Amino acid sequence: MPKFSVCIPAYKSRFLQECIQSILAQSIADFELIILNDCSPEPVAQLVAAFTDSRIRYHENERNVGAVRLTDNWNKCLALAEGEYLVMMGDDDRMAPDYLEEFSALIATYPGLAVYHCRSLVIDDRGQPRQLTPAHPSFERVCDSIWHRLNQWRSQYISDFVYRTDALREQGGFYPLPLAWGSDDITAYLASAEQGVAHTYKPVFHYRSNSLSITSSGNDLEKMRANLSYADWLRSFLEHHVPHETERVVYNTLCEQQEVLMRRRKRYTMILSMQRRMVSKGWLWFKHRREFGLRISDIIIAALKSRGQQNGDAS
Repeated sequence: MPKFSVCIPAYKSRFLQECIQSILAQSIADFELIILNDCSPEPVAQLVAAFTDSRIRYHENERNVGAVRLTDNWNKCLALAEGEYLVMMGDDDRMAPDYLEEFSALIATYPGLAVYHCRSLVIDDRGQPRQLTPAHPSFERVCDSIWHRLNQWRSQYISDFVYRTDALREQGGFYPLPLAWGSDDITAYLASAEQGVAHTYKPVFHYRSNSLSITSSGNDLEKMRANLSYADWLRSFLEHHVPHETERVVYNTLCEQQEVLMRRRKRYTMILSMQRRMVSKGWLWFKHRREFGLRISDIIIAALKSRGQQNGDAS
């Protein structure tokens, strides 16, 4: 059994070769690479066929799952995985050469956890560094993770988490939300609910921020529907979670402020959507305000912040 299963649900081919190369170049060789082709019209199969590494296991879906049900692909990869630990990679991202080595050291320092996490380097289409995600403490409990994330003090992605495979299966796999919008958050919260999560300061994951990523794409209504499901999950989780003594204060704060925090997440979703077409997207949110529990003030604030971010980008 390999120590790691690295999985790529592949649809886009533009950066896929670079992604695969970064995985095969790991300083630790004890892994399998599972590539799941989601019936892509792009030359995914041809790109994979060019690699002869025996650690690659290639699979194809019979029909396209699509971005809205992205977690179906994640969970299919989970079902195929044979490794003790699992990594889910984006098809346009990349690993630093010591990604698996760094996580092996983190696992040795904090054995027995269900989830581990690293800092990330955000890169552009040319692979040039743009920014670092915020640093985390070496260890924390789940309520601290939720509190910092919902206050938007942190950025994280599915591929900067490593899961113990059997623990991920026991919790039901990756949590399904439309477009996986928040699925990485909730999956990590569930995995860390009992024992917490360990972090490494080293940015060994490279997230590519580009116009083809789901975060930058359309499907705005699906994202907002995912926010409603996220809020329902949070409400249920807080009702049933028994906090560790070290997280009781932040747990109580979450219980009191969960509606405010989720409203902030809704605003963030609108800000992203209005960065390119503020008037038309503002009208979209106005028409759907009752469906999503949006106030007119929320839409105005999001519009102003999206304009502010545009001006910041322009400068």
